Amino acid sequence: MILITGGGGFLGSAIVRRLAEKGHHIRNFSRGTYPELAELGVEQIQGDLADKAAVEQACKGVDTVFHVAAKPGVWGAYPDYFRTNVTGTQNVIAACRHHGISRLIHTSSPSVVFDGSDMEGADESLPYPKRFHAHYPQTKAMAEQLVREAAKEGLPSIILRPHLIWGPGDNHLVPRIISRADQLVRVGDGKNLVDTTYIDNAADTHILAAEQLAVHPELSGRIYFISQGEPVLLWEMINAILKAGGLPPVRRSMPAKAAWMIGLLLEMIHKTFHIRAEPRMTRFVAEELAASHWFDISAARRDLGYVPRVSTEEGLRRLERLL
Repeated sequence: MILITGGGGFLGSAIVRRLAEKGHHIRNFSRGTYPELAELGVEQIQGDLADKAAVEQACKGVDTVFHVAAKPGVWGAYPDYFRTNVTGTQNVIAACRHHGISRLIHTSSPSVVFDGSDMEGADESLPYPKRFHAHYPQTKAMAEQLVREAAKEGLPSIILRPHLIWGPGDNHLVPRIISRADQLVRVGDGKNLVDTTYIDNAADTHILAAEQLAVHPELSGRIYFISQGEPVLLWEMINAILKAGGLPPVRRSMPAKAAWMIGLLLEMIHKTFHIRAEPRMTRFVAEELAASHWFDISAARRDLGYVPRVSTEEGLRRLERLL
């Protein structure tokens, strides 16, 4: 039996489909239930990651856990992020230990090492930054460190950092770009390169990680960047997604420093007046839009046998057919 947390989400459901194709018995642990998972024969358990007893019960009779669920986004209350991303991961680790689970594959993010500056060809030796400008990367970094410590103490675990996952069915990145098409402004000089990850490739890597960990226990505790392996100009990629949605490219631009200052000002206003909605710009978003962030994925290729089977071009064609 395989347990996946967050199996109803974009990445989680893609992993579930791949596991179902391979004939695995699958259990999903989420706050909701999903008809599409029921159609695949997935057992569904409703619960909150912050509920230790519920997580422990969900892990009963399981040999592999894919911990995918997390609270994403760039704005919100710190306790909400901590509750899901940190406490939730603590509970998953505790349940794995309690039941003697043989493999934990933890989904993290490259944002855990982003300090606002360019990351070009960065590998897994990159340290965590001294400061974070958003709760998501901060709490995901904390969760990642919990898994690393658990691996040192004997829990077989691998940490994956897929970057900017997109594709058909995306409920975050693509709709965010499409919905803000008339508001988008290029930040910086437009020359920053980034990595992205097509959804099928991200799901494949999770399966590979579990399979390789089973036969190579020495991989436990390792971290892997995951991407297409082909850095692209960020704003060309954004324009390609807009084109797939039948929308015009971004034409306006703004200096990176100006965007950062606007982000700081809007954050202050939202905090002062207790505005719950996400600001149109934040410091973290300004930095991400202006900086290069692409990674050396040779470790994933070597240890996991990872090869991106869907190219960016093919992924965009698939996206266009469904938008």
